[in-house]
Amino acid sequence: MSQIESLFVTRLYRARLSEHGPAIDPEEMEASCYSIAEDDEAGQEWCEENGYPGYTSYASLTDLPWRFPIFADLVTSLDAHVAAFAADLEFDLDGRKLVLEDLWINILPQGGMHSSHLHPHSVISGTTYVAMPEGASALKLEDPRSGRMMAAPTRTKTARRELQPFIYMKPDVGDVLLWESWLRHEVPMNMSEEERISVSFNYRWD
Repeated sequence: MSQIESLFVTRLYRARLSEHGPAIDPEEMEASCYSIAEDDEAGQEWCEENGYPGYTSYASLTDLPWRFPIFADLVTSLDAHVAAFAADLEFDLDGRKLVLEDLWINILPQGGMHSSHLHPHSVISGTTYVAMPEGASALKLEDPRSGRMMAAPTRTKTARRELQPFIYMKPDVGDVLLWESWLRHEVPMNMSEEERISVSFNYRWD
């Protein structure tokens, strides 16, 4: 009898941020993101010079947990989530840990998008969601085998989830998503009139 099985699974972690660490008030986090964005002139200039829609602190600030206690609480929570995901992935960390490498704010206005990319030199990447108004774009994840499917036909629209070439994850405020950093992903255009706010991060093997 023939047998078909799935191999080389790509894992995606999704949880409520509140499952680990201190309680984080989403309204306080949103206010903190806007306060930082308003004061971060270097970040504003970088966004303008590089045609980045909205605001990101990625190229300007490296000390968010020091600036606002709520970001220190966030890191405590993220550390626990990443440890849980690493355990699920059955990584052999050789007695070492995955530690936060960088953490940054994203404020995406209507019409803004973040093109397909990955996160080199990191092990686990992710995002937690601060504001997701109606119509805000989901996270789009790409099948990592895409570049090797040279002559493969397209999948049917009703193909099983694990066979789809792209997966769209629509998170809620207070969710955290984690994936291995080599997984290509993007944020399609924000169709909401309101801003989509998230905090993204990378973890490296220390």
